[in-house]
Amino acid sequence: MIVRIRSLMARWTTVVPAAAVVLLAFTWGRELPGAAVALVTLVLAGAVLAAVHHAEVVAHRVGEPFGSLVLAVAVTIIEVALIVTLMADGGDKSSTLARDTVFAAVMITCNGIVGICLLVASLRHGLAVFNAEGTGAALATVATLATLSLVFPTFTTSKPGPEFSTAQLTFAALASLVLYGLFVATQTVRHRDYFLPITRQGKVIDVDEHADAPSGRTAGISLGLLGLALVGVVGLAKGVSPTIESGVEAAGMPHSVVGVIIALLVLLPETIAALRSARRDRVQTSLNLALGSAMASIGLTIPAVALATIWLSGPLVLGLSSTHMVLLVLTVVVSSLTVVPGRATPLQGGVHLVVFAAYLELAINP
Repeated sequence: MIVRIRSLMARWTTVVPAAAVVLLAFTWGRELPGAAVALVTLVLAGAVLAAVHHAEVVAHRVGEPFGSLVLAVAVTIIEVALIVTLMADGGDKSSTLARDTVFAAVMITCNGIVGICLLVASLRHGLAVFNAEGTGAALATVATLATLSLVFPTFTTSKPGPEFSTAQLTFAALASLVLYGLFVATQTVRHRDYFLPITRQGKVIDVDEHADAPSGRTAGISLGLLGLALVGVVGLAKGVSPTIESGVEAAGMPHSVVGVIIALLVLLPETIAALRSARRDRVQTSLNLALGSAMASIGLTIPAVALATIWLSGPLVLGLSSTHMVLLVLTVVVSSLTVVPGRATPLQGGVHLVVFAAYLELAINP
């Protein structure tokens, strides 16, 4: 019976990514009726779950922290493609889309994902334990990238409005790439042990004792299916985005809510994968996914958008409002206090979730 269930699960996670891409080919660039939107949403949810499954297979094969990096970079690359595509189609009203989506990704990962993972791990295992050195380095990189790319444009004077001049945007893009590259080198080569899960006694867990690692062939197939699933997730999300925009407008909410919804959809695979790791008491893996996704979202999106401005018309607004800057500062302070001890109780998880809830409330009712 168990073998049959596993067989059906393997088939399901193989069929859904392919079905998502096929459905994407039939719906791309078309106005969808209500029934089609419902079908797309259903397949989109299935593709998210399939992406999580295949990401975990790849992560189990390559080990940590490479596994977390695979999912974070894969999702972010396709997220960048989605942002640039929507900006190209949206005209002037999309001038803030990159800012809104990137900031939403930072809030979702640093408060939403971190908060729920710390809460689940601490409630399930008594205390959430992680490596303060690696997590602190990741947090410092996220804070620097966010400040350079999203805060400085509000205060620069070379160009009117919360925008960068061409030279400033080029500097921000290059600095983002350099910082992200340095972090990846630190995470995967020089100080890899800082980003591995640890035991209650602080011992690094370098192997997963729960099951044998999948073969290289199996991991390779899962990597390909992960790519298909992620293309399907982001492409289908773009397909339902007109419905999302219409719903946001009909509800009288700000257009920036569209960026929040896009970020929530795109980050679903990482959220589920991080939660599963937290339930298994691999909190460091959860934090690698959360902070790594925030870092990749800024470090890859800003350079891509900077390059896209060569052919995109209209302004590119990156500077945050004063309210969002306060939320960013609060996030960095709270995250720093959470990281320093290397362990967390349900209180820390609850604090992060309250900050995230405040962000959502202010996004809907600014």
